[in-house]
Order: sequence, then C-alpha cells, then structure tokens
Amino acid sequence: MRQIQLLEINDRSEKVIDPSGGSNQTRVRAYNERLLLSLVRRHGSQPKSEIARRTGLSAQTVSVIMRALEKDGLLLRGDPKRGQVGQPSIPMFLNPEGAFSIGLKIGRRSADLLMVDFLGNPRQSLHFNYSYPVQEEIFQFAQSGIKELTSKLTEDQRSRIAGIGVALPFELWNWAEKIGAPPELMQDWQNKDFAERLERRCLYPVFEQNDATAACGAELIFGQGSELADFVYFFIGTFIGGGIVLNQAVYSGHTGNAGALGSMPVVNEKGVATQLIDHASMLELENQIKKDGLDIPFEILKEEDWGVLGKSLEHWINETAHHLAIAVASSHSVIDFEAAIIDGDFPSDVRLRIVEATINRIAELDLQGISCPKVYSGLVGRNARAVGAASLPLFSRYLLDQSVLFKSLSAG
Repeated sequence: MRQIQLLEINDRSEKVIDPSGGSNQTRVRAYNERLLLSLVRRHGSQPKSEIARRTGLSAQTVSVIMRALEKDGLLLRGDPKRGQVGQPSIPMFLNPEGAFSIGLKIGRRSADLLMVDFLGNPRQSLHFNYSYPVQEEIFQFAQSGIKELTSKLTEDQRSRIAGIGVALPFELWNWAEKIGAPPELMQDWQNKDFAERLERRCLYPVFEQNDATAACGAELIFGQGSELADFVYFFIGTFIGGGIVLNQAVYSGHTGNAGALGSMPVVNEKGVATQLIDHASMLELENQIKKDGLDIPFEILKEEDWGVLGKSLEHWINETAHHLAIAVASSHSVIDFEAAIIDGDFPSDVRLRIVEATINRIAELDLQGISCPKVYSGLVGRNARAVGAASLPLFSRYLLDQSVLFKSLSAG
C-alpha cells in the first residue's frame, strides 16, 4: 500500500508521509484511539472495563478516549448491562455512520466502485464491463462514479469519507497479449500513475494495493481471518492471484509481490512447466466454453446461475481443482499454514464445488513430509477485491493492522 497515513489531529485530517517517525503525545493518542476502535471492531461491542483489561490502559484513560470517540460519532453507546455488584457495564459499538470509504477494483474485464460504511457493509455500488482495461475510460468511470455515490450522501456523511482505495493487478500492462488488448493502450498503466491522477482530481486521499492482496486483506478482516492466524489465499478472477497472511497480518514481502500465486510454476498434461494462471482462471473457463462450441455470452459469468454451462463448467472445475491442489500443497511445503482459503468471482455454489474438488485432489497427492492442509471457502465472495480496496482508507485513518491487535489480545 502507498505510504500515506491519515491521523486525526485537532479535528483536522493531516497526511503523514512517513508514519514510522518518533512518538509524541499526538501520535500516542492516535495509536490508543486506533487500538480501542480496532478492539471494538473485532468483537462487535466492548465495555470500558474489558478494553482496559485487554489494553493495559487505565480505566480513566479508556473512559476519556471512549468519550472523545463517542463525541466524534465513531462509537455508539449500548444499553447498560447490570451485574450483581458495582456500576452497570455499558457496551460500546462502532457507529456504522461514523466513517465511509470508497473502493475501486480495476480488473482485466471489469471495474467496480463500492462504498462501505465503518463496519465494511456495502452501501452503494457501480459496475463497468469492458473487453480490456483502458486507463482513460476507467478514469472517467471512477470520476463520474465517485460523484454519483457521494451525491447520495448528506453533508455530514460526505465529511466522514476516509478516502478512496484502488485495487488493481500487479503490472497490468504485461498481460496485454493474454487478454487480447492493444499493447499501446496498456502502456498507459505503466507510464501514468492512476492513483496519483485520481488523487489530484478528487477531494479525497487515494491508497493503492494489488487486487489479490486487497482481496486477501478483506478475507482477513471480514472473513475467516478472525479465526486463523496464518493462511494462504487464492482468488480466481480473469486470472488467479492470491495473498499470504502471517500472524494475522497480510505479508507483502520485500518487493510487495508476496503471494503472486498466479505465477507459481505447475506442470501441464504434456509435462511442460507452465504457470498456475494458465490452468486456474476465469479466462480458462471462457476458453473452455469456446472449445465446447457453446453459444453463450460471457456476460453470463457475472450472473448467479451458471447452470447453462453444464459440462464446460464441470471440466473447468476439475482442471482448476487439480492445479489448485498442487499449489496448496506446494505452499504448505514452504510455510506450515493453518489453512488455504479459496475465493473468486463466481457464485457461491461454484466456489463450494471448487473447494470440495480441491480437497479431493489433495487427498490423492503424496504428502509425505508435510501436514495435510485444510482448505476453506472464502466468506467475502465476489466483491472481495473492492471491499479490500475500500478497507485501505479506513485502516489508514482509524484502525490498526491485525498483527498489532493480535498481540494485544494475546496479552489478555
């Protein structure tokens, strides 16, 4: 993610280009506020006494911070819960209206704009289909779409927009040939910084991240992540990508390209070394439909019922599961993950079939020397990349990453 962080300082937002600088009273206060908000977000509601116990902060400090967060509209006070002795416990909740964020997913076949509230719940969305991603067209879609989404908010709600997150494939320009795009148009993605252009033209700060990494972050925050400390994540879109979570934090690696699972070497039926993207992707499903001579528009892949795909779908699921099983086992041979999670841009029933088929294929592999990996279905679903993008500004401004929160919880 781009190294720009927003901190709330004296009721005004200020960009901090280097968030790793030394601590002062403002930074400490911001950290404690983020810690409290993150604890409440994770558990749904927390009384002040429980937050003080988990964080090690004094009850008085917690009360002061909670009152400030409630005054700012970030927290809501629940009904008092009376025990046998002492003062009644008052649970505090994140206010869904406390903050909003916009996520833009740029894919190889479509783009999505999604507005979420402070809980990550989708509020509004827009969709844009295309044969290949032309930067200028997507830029116009983003500008007009942001204007449309924000026009439906009240003045107070617009003032609570934390920013815009952009999720797009790594080195998008290198995939022109595979998606049949003119190379000269795709070079715009290399020569022009899309996020920087968007930030200059809109009123909000913009944050950028790889699309599969963003989807992985969404699963960590809103999906299986609350139950797993470590997992490898696969997201099947036009191509397949992924992410890695270690100690409840997305691990990006030295160059930010960790979890580039689509580039993982696999062997095809002829014994030739290829890449996972050549065998597990929506593009391969499109190719299978063509090969089978089905007269079905590819727009059907955006629908929730894929029953008309029949044997083409069955063949694609089996092929995808075969190579996913090898990729999952290979990942587990490097890092002993708790689990592998599979998600993608397809209906939930198709996702479950892929997961089940992958589990069956793993059972056929020689796993001597490694533990048998557990495979789960992703919980966020088709919108994972857009939801992950929208979460970037919220975390930058209000919350802590999961690794810090995990340490705080383990101390309790």
